[in-house]
Amino acid sequence: MTQTGENFPKLNKAQIAWRAAQDIEDGAYVNLGIGFPELVAQYQVEGREAIYHTENGVLGFGQAPEKGKEDWDLINAGKKAITLKPGASFFHHADSFAMVRGGHLDVAILGAFQVSQNGDLANWRVGSKGVPAVGGAMDLVHGAKRVAVLTEHVTKDGKPKLVEKCIFPLTGVGCVTRVYTSLAVVDIKDGRFVLHEKLPDISFDDLQAMTGAELTGKDTAGDLITPDLAD
Repeated sequence: MTQTGENFPKLNKAQIAWRAAQDIEDGAYVNLGIGFPELVAQYQVEGREAIYHTENGVLGFGQAPEKGKEDWDLINAGKKAITLKPGASFFHHADSFAMVRGGHLDVAILGAFQVSQNGDLANWRVGSKGVPAVGGAMDLVHGAKRVAVLTEHVTKDGKPKLVEKCIFPLTGVGCVTRVYTSLAVVDIKDGRFVLHEKLPDISFDDLQAMTGAELTGKDTAGDLITPDLAD
């Protein structure tokens, strides 16, 4: 656990990914966004199996191979080397997106620049910075049965990433249902941020001050506890 600029403790990326992994149901079909969300696969709960999907056309891939043993014909959408589990399958990327658009994914876990209180997601462009186009994320956020986000609670300069309204180009509208941040787990219900868990060393008022919209659930939220994990 590290410190924020305000000297509050915060979770590192590994701990955020671990917490998100605890909510993946046994047998779920899961798509993990490029980068930070890919860490979730490292913390699969013992006794549960997630079936991982990648947009470029693989279902049922496993952990990354050992360094030097990569087969670069086997990659995920982020161009990272993967291994295959027994029963894994390959298909055209058009079929892959048919799976997404047909509602066959249980969970999509993505990163974010901003999430609004009604569940809008902005995660592909900030002004002139970002990738050239929104890509497959716009399909994932409206095709998956559940959409979760992993993110820092605030930006590097201390601005909230959970906001009343996104100011960056949207990936999807009203699509996010839960956000796992470096300080809390926040649900989105009926157009409002509802606190599910927070780090016990941070008060509700301090968390509210770092959140760009009203935060409810003060009296019902639990403690956010994770193991010590290297980032």
